[in-house]
Parts: sequence; C-alpha cells; structure tokens
Amino acid sequence: MKDSKIGVAVVGTGFGKAIHIPGFQHHPRTELVAVYNQDLAKAKTIADENQIPYAYHQLDKLLQSPEIDAVSISTPPFLHYAMAKQVLSAGKHLLLEKPMTMNAQQCRELYHLAQQKGVTAIADFEFRFIPAWQLLAEYLEQGYVGNIRLIKIDWSVVSRANPDRPWNWYAQAEKGGGALGALGSHSFDYIAWLFGPIKKLCAHLSCAIPERPDPNDNNLLKPVTADDTCLLLLELANNIPCQLSISSVTYSGRGHWLEVYGDRGTLVLGSDNLKDYVHGFRLMAAPAGKSLTEIEIPKRLAFPQVFSDGRLAPFLRVVDQWVAGIDQGQSLIPSLKEGVYSQLLMDLTHQSHHQKQWVNVPDLTDFLF
Repeated sequence: MKDSKIGVAVVGTGFGKAIHIPGFQHHPRTELVAVYNQDLAKAKTIADENQIPYAYHQLDKLLQSPEIDAVSISTPPFLHYAMAKQVLSAGKHLLLEKPMTMNAQQCRELYHLAQQKGVTAIADFEFRFIPAWQLLAEYLEQGYVGNIRLIKIDWSVVSRANPDRPWNWYAQAEKGGGALGALGSHSFDYIAWLFGPIKKLCAHLSCAIPERPDPNDNNLLKPVTADDTCLLLLELANNIPCQLSISSVTYSGRGHWLEVYGDRGTLVLGSDNLKDYVHGFRLMAAPAGKSLTEIEIPKRLAFPQVFSDGRLAPFLRVVDQWVAGIDQGQSLIPSLKEGVYSQLLMDLTHQSHHQKQWVNVPDLTDFLF
C-alpha cells in the first residue's frame, strides 16, 4: 500500500553499514528490520549499535521473515548473484550494489527473474542523482555543445595507491575486485545515460601493485590479480569518440572529470575531491570560442539535505526511486536492465584486453532477449 512503511533488510556490512543502514533509517518510507553478516556475532553487534530488531547469518532464515519486504545487497561482488537470486525467488524487492554480478549472463538472469516474480529491482548507480550531473544532463539534452566531437573522462584517485593496503577480495579478479568493477561500472552507466549506447570499445587493463599483505596470514604478500588502472577507447553512436581513463593508484590524482567538446560549445564537469567521490562536483560551460564559466546548480536540483559522507544523499535518491517503483509495481531506472548493460560492457572490456583488439557491443535488447 502506498505511503506504508517498507520493511528492509541490509545484507552486507561494509558499504552497507556506512551508507545503506543510515540511508534506510533516514528515509521516511523504509523501516530497517534486519541486518545480515555471515558472522552472527558481528551481525548482532551491528544490529545493537544501530537499534535494528533482528540479526541474521543465514540468508534463507532472513528471507522467511514476513516483516521484510525488501532487501539491499552490498556484499562483495562474487556473492551478489547467488544472494540476489535467493532474494528475488523469495518474492522480495531488491536493491543491488555494483558491480552487479560476475558476468552479464548472471545479471540478465536476475533481470528476468525479477520480472517473473513481479518485484521491483534497482541498481545503485548514484551518479544519476547528483545535482551537478543532473544539470549536465539537462545541458546536453538542450544541445548546448551542439554536435559532440569528443568525450573525455578521467577518474584518477588515491584509494589503492598505498601498497600496504591489505590484500582482500578487492585485489582478486576472480572475486569481482578491481578499479573497473568499482569505478568503471559507474562510468559505463553514466555514459549510456548521458550519451546513449556504445558501438565498440578497445581496452587495456593493468596492475601497478602486484602484491599486497594479507593481515589474516601474518601479512604474507599475496598476488593481486585485479586491475588498478583501466584505459579505454569507446565509439558511440554517430561515430563519437570517447576516451575513458580510470586509476585507483594515483597519488594526488586529478579526481573525477568529464569533458564534452562540441561544435557549439564545451561542458566540463568535475571534482578534485579525492576523499569523497560525491562532494565537490561543479559544472563549467563555454560557448564556442569563449572561456569556461562555472554554472550555479539550481535549487530545484539540490539535495534536500547534505551529509558529511557525500554518498548518502544520492543513495537516498536511489531509495526514493526504489520506493516509487515498489508503489507503482514496476522497476524504475536504474533497474537491473541498466545493470546488465554496465556488466556487459565490463565483460567486453576484459575480452578486448585479453584479445588485444576492438570488440563490438551488441544492442542491449538483443542481448536481453
């Protein structure tokens, strides 16, 4: 029933503890009922600290609760597919973190399962809900730059630059780790949102730090199999070239910048904040031949509340969209359909890297069906 509380369980207590738990506690339509961690003692501690009624370490038991209408999953990527399949099969609504799954076929299966079960499923692609990005989308929709000549994206951060940062799932490609999954998944989604589908791509992935210490094994150095730098060339519709450069090992990196050059003007969106990937974005614009000028973000796009952790405000807007979809009985954008496309592009990036050649990107509808 519309306007009634939606009982939510949070599965995963890393990003889930930092953002999902406070987000669902803050949102007026969601009631945080339960938390899951494979370690029951840890789950109980987090539940007690956050006044959450129930703690679970068995997902099947959690899904049997009639108080839980919806589940958010923020576990490491290699666990997403099996957990999301259980959630959807139980008839619960789903919010799934990115990267969605280990490959696009798994995500496609989840997309169809959500439709079969008649539940609402959404992907946490937060950049669609950040005010400066929404303003950029409006300027592009209005044709501000005219015919696009070049799109350039640089996302250079320091998050994995320290070689002493511990070895864990993030260091392992076979568990969904790496900069491509963490950052590229977002980039592929917002490229499709802002500029449309990608026709083909060429990629090179690398790892600058080949070993990291494992704190659970006397700090023994373990091999890093996941990428920390991703270089891609993309060709969009109308032969528009796009250059995408991502790295998580850049001391004093530039931050996150998107530049759009057209025959009528230029748009530059960016943030040099290396500690918070949401705070600090500003949009600059210039008609052809003029200097860039910062554009004020209109109040109608501004967050109703800003938090010390920049990720929380756009996450709340994702939850807004999830709740609206649950009310309407459908999956609103960004749904698992958008998740499939992001995952497909990541799969093709790996394929291009291994084959050392350009690869064509199939039409999403053809891939889905």
